[in-house]
Amino acid sequence: MGTAGTAGTGNEATVGDRRQLINVAYRLLGSLTEAEDAVQEAYARWYALPRGRQQETVSPGAWLTTVTGRVCLDVLGSARARRERYVGAWLPDPLPAHAERDGYGADPADPADPADQMVLDESVTMAFLVVLESMTPAERVAFVLHDVFRYPFAEIAGILRRTPAACKQLAASGRRRVRDARTRATPAVQADVVRQVKAAWERKDIAALVDLLDPAAVMTADGGGRAGTVLRPIEGGGRIAPYMVAIADKAPGLELLERSVNGAPGLVARRDGVVVTVAAFDIAEGRVSRIWVVRNPEKLRPWVG
Repeated sequence: MGTAGTAGTGNEATVGDRRQLINVAYRLLGSLTEAEDAVQEAYARWYALPRGRQQETVSPGAWLTTVTGRVCLDVLGSARARRERYVGAWLPDPLPAHAERDGYGADPADPADPADQMVLDESVTMAFLVVLESMTPAERVAFVLHDVFRYPFAEIAGILRRTPAACKQLAASGRRRVRDARTRATPAVQADVVRQVKAAWERKDIAALVDLLDPAAVMTADGGGRAGTVLRPIEGGGRIAPYMVAIADKAPGLELLERSVNGAPGLVARRDGVVVTVAAFDIAEGRVSRIWVVRNPEKLRPWVG
């Protein structure tokens, strides 16, 4: 992805800029709502500028990117305290593929819906976003802007208020975290394993699930206090498999569907036509190593089935 600079003056802060800014902000924050709020704040500051200041700005898009980056940096700085108050584990918002969004915000040209502005690629997979969560705010901003969106360190330095050399070091640190955690399963292997998990889950076959799960697998669930789920991660395939079957026993009529989750093969659970759970997977050496389950209804608003 290239730099989001729109050359020109005045009000050439376009919907095209907004799309890019939403993509940047979501990767920085992991939340569609927070990303939209950050971009709205950037536009509010732009339109609050005197007309002369706007006309003097060579690239409104670059100006908006700088402001959005600084707003996101502030949000990230306060995120740790907010996450500590969150009920249970916090996970990034899961994103559906555009083709699977049949109702809510189905018009990709609608700039009011941030989910439809998202470009789905490796940088939004749940595994990638979870690694981003482990970074410091400055690392995350430097790494995402440089390695994902190809912004030069000179521009990033203006956002972080640090030297370009310091920003380069921050991005390198973030890059090491991502490299150490990156899965190597191909999309075809991921899809096949997820399909097998779905079949075993539907059969309530604990033995088959154990075979599909890495012995050291971890399941993390996000209910946000709004939907029932485990508050702490479940560790070990031997514990996760019976838990999955117990869920199936307690939820008759639950329909499992294979769906793209953040651009990777995943599963969606639907009851009476309403999506109640979205599950993302990380696959390593042909087995499931991580499962991220999102049940917080606030995070499932873009999902319609």
